[in-house]
Amino acid sequence: MRTLLLFGDSNTHGTMPLPDLGFGGRFDRDERWAGRLARLLPDWEVIAEGHPGRTTLHDDPVEGAHRNGLTVLPALLESHRPVDVVLVMLGTNDLKERFSVNAGDIALSLERLVRVILASGAGPGNGAPGVLLVAPPPIMEVGCLAGMFAGGAAKSVALAREIEAAARRVGVPFLDAGQVVKVSPVDGIHYDAEANPALAQAFAAAIRSHFTV
Repeated sequence: MRTLLLFGDSNTHGTMPLPDLGFGGRFDRDERWAGRLARLLPDWEVIAEGHPGRTTLHDDPVEGAHRNGLTVLPALLESHRPVDVVLVMLGTNDLKERFSVNAGDIALSLERLVRVILASGAGPGNGAPGVLLVAPPPIMEVGCLAGMFAGGAAKSVALAREIEAAARRVGVPFLDAGQVVKVSPVDGIHYDAEANPALAQAFAAAIRSHFTV
C-alpha cells in the first residue's frame, strides 16, 4: 500500500466555518474531504496532517511558533516514511495581516517546502516523495475573521497564478482548489460541507493522473 501525506492547515483538519472565534466545530471523520479521499483511494494509506493556523514558514507571534510548517515538516516526513506522495495545501494563514507577505512571497515559501520534501529522502528506497502542490481558493474578508485577514482577500486572488509558477519551477504537478470549491460566506476562510466531496473527487483524480504506477 502506498502512502499519501496531506500536509495542510485547518481546511485539511476539517474545521467548520466559524460563526465566532470561540467556535471549535470540526466535520465528522467520514464527512471530511480527507476521509472521503481515503475511501476513493483504497490502495493508498491517506494520512491527514492538518493543523489549524499552520503557516508555510512563519512563527506565529499570536497563535504560537509551533504553527510553522517548515519547522514541523521534516519530523512528519520521517515519522511517516516511506511517503510516496505529499499533497501540500497551505498559504491561507500566511494571508493574515500580521505576516505582511504578498502572494509571490507565499508561493516562494511553498516552493521552499516542496524543495525540503524533494530533498528529504523520505520516499521509497530513500528517494524523493512525489508532491502535488495545491493553491487554496481565494478568501473573503467577512465574519469573525475579517480583521485578522484584513487586506488578504486582494492578495489571495493572485495566489493560484503564483503557486502554479512555483510548481513549474520545482517540476511538480499543480492543482487550483479555487476551481473546485469556494470559501464559506460565514467566515471567508473555511469550507462548507458541500466542498468536502468536491475536493475529495478532485484530489483523487489528480493523484491517479500524476502518481499511478
